[in-house]
Amino acid sequence: MENIALIAEVMKYTVIAAGLLIGLGALGTAIGFALLGGKFIEGASRQPELTPMLQTKMFIVAGLLDAVPIIGVAIALLLIFANPFLSALGLK
Repeated sequence: MENIALIAEVMKYTVIAAGLLIGLGALGTAIGFALLGGKFIEGASRQPELTPMLQTKMFIVAGLLDAVPIIGVAIALLLIFANPFLSALGLK
């Protein structure tokens, strides 16, 4: 019975950690996209002739910025479905 309580405790904190990982990754990415879009509009309005070059660079940075929540979701799924902390307990 003690093992079930220990597994439940580990899984409880693992689910909290996964939720924080996904939520904070999404929040950071949203802030990054807002800053990126604002700076792009600012740069395009200052020098309209550079808009195509700025747009290309903006999409490259947006692709790199989008990798952050994808990595966070992958780590969260790893923690939930293949929890390394349960195997460290020696119960699984």
